[in-house]
Amino acid sequence: MKTLIKGSTILTMGNEEPYIGDILIDGDRIADIQSIISTGADVIIHGGGMAAMPGLINAHQHTPMSLLRGFSDDLKLMDWLNQKMLPAEARMTPEDIYWGAKLAMAEMIKSGTTAFADMYIHMNEIAAAVEEAGMRASLTRGLTFLENDGGRRMSEALDLVRHWSGAAEGRITTMLGPHSPYTVPPQPFRELIELAEQEDIPLHTHLAETKEEVIQIREKYNQTPTEYLYHLGLFEQAHVLLAHSVHLNRRDIGYLKSMRGGVSHNPVSNLKLGCGIAPIKDMADQGITIGLGTDGAGSATTLDMFEEIRAATWLQKLDYGDPTKLPAMDALRMATAGSAQLLRIAHEVGTLEIGKKADIILIDMRKPHLQPIHNLHSLLAYCANGADVDTTIVNGKVLMQGRQLLTIDEDELLEQVSLRSKRIVEGI
Repeated sequence: MKTLIKGSTILTMGNEEPYIGDILIDGDRIADIQSIISTGADVIIHGGGMAAMPGLINAHQHTPMSLLRGFSDDLKLMDWLNQKMLPAEARMTPEDIYWGAKLAMAEMIKSGTTAFADMYIHMNEIAAAVEEAGMRASLTRGLTFLENDGGRRMSEALDLVRHWSGAAEGRITTMLGPHSPYTVPPQPFRELIELAEQEDIPLHTHLAETKEEVIQIREKYNQTPTEYLYHLGLFEQAHVLLAHSVHLNRRDIGYLKSMRGGVSHNPVSNLKLGCGIAPIKDMADQGITIGLGTDGAGSATTLDMFEEIRAATWLQKLDYGDPTKLPAMDALRMATAGSAQLLRIAHEVGTLEIGKKADIILIDMRKPHLQPIHNLHSLLAYCANGADVDTTIVNGKVLMQGRQLLTIDEDELLEQVSLRSKRIVEGI
């Protein structure tokens, strides 16, 4: 099937300046981008007054935590985790996780996110939700080794890789997920690194999110968390997605310079939990790829990637005391092409190019807060929000048009979420 998007202002996220033109989608790929396309199409989407850009890519998520949104706000990190999050998560059934993941996907589709990286448990349920919702996702079974589980977690992680890699018309990819330096001892971490290198499977892990983590690893191994991973060999060959990376010194950044993959910056979650400001400008200056993510809604509350774009650029300007740091276009690229590189799907998505997958969003610019259009990059980075997204397309399929979800029954979803969320948190 051919779909033609007519007359939108096209932002390819390449080197071209925005221009008014047409986009032809043939099946799941972009077939043509020109000022005027006269080729016939089965479906025509009128893009006048809208900006067309690559779908946003959320490089670090815990989708089922959407059921815990607003449940444990304004607490210190360890209180948030131990008193609220962990007891509530322990009550989640596989069905709860399915509906929590679907809630997150509905929010992401409605705010312009087309792909995401997820780390959680019961990943079969999350994968099923991805398949139904039509999104693109990199899925990871989170692995901790603080107690002996008889190899169950590792078995689940490998089953995910075997059964879901390339599934859902190729929309699902997988990674291995050692949770963090403080939850994975050296030997199992080395084994995961070796497996990832042998099988060419990317690794997704948390790094240096809090000062407490830095202190803990220093006391245990006399190293920073980054040094710990470096000496285990994590950055030698494997493609690595590092979430957070807030507390890094100059030497730590040097260890990451030659890595494949990069860092998911999650500014809203880090701000809300008081974790700190990640030195992403310093990392980018050293050639380290930076993407953007939200973290889970249990901490970030919102999954709106436009909020992350705004927070990322404003934080670097504040941290440096310099308004020229991390300009609008650079922040937009982090949320698209940068995140695509972290998920190892940049050959398919992240920019609007002929031959790439048709993951496209249309943003309605006909709103007071998005007018006048002197600089489209600035408006999208500093003024737009998820509610401005009119249409979301993934793999050539329209998932939302005119703000109406087409692959998720929103009424059923909200009913399920209301019932399940109340049971999960009752009495905690």
